[in-house]
Amino acid sequence: MNNQSLFEQYLLILKSSCEVYVHGTLESSNEDVRKLIKHGLDEILAHQDRVYQKMCEYGWYCVSNLKKNAIQQVYQSLSSSTQ
Repeated sequence: MNNQSLFEQYLLILKSSCEVYVHGTLESSNEDVRKLIKHGLDEILAHQDRVYQKMCEYGWYCVSNLKKNAIQQVYQSLSSSTQ
């Protein structure tokens, strides 16, 4: 397994962990517990961002903004295929 695969797997683990922390934050009835879980969520989100930024530095996982005309082309393509 190469470094890119390891980073991808780690990023997936972090994203899954975020889901658990979000649900814990939402479902917690105790304010102190909710604050503790939310702090954990904030830490995981910050770490996930650092991992994502490092992956972008290596060119492994970058998201770029689409131009409006590209979005419109996809929309038109999808609209015409459903009619």
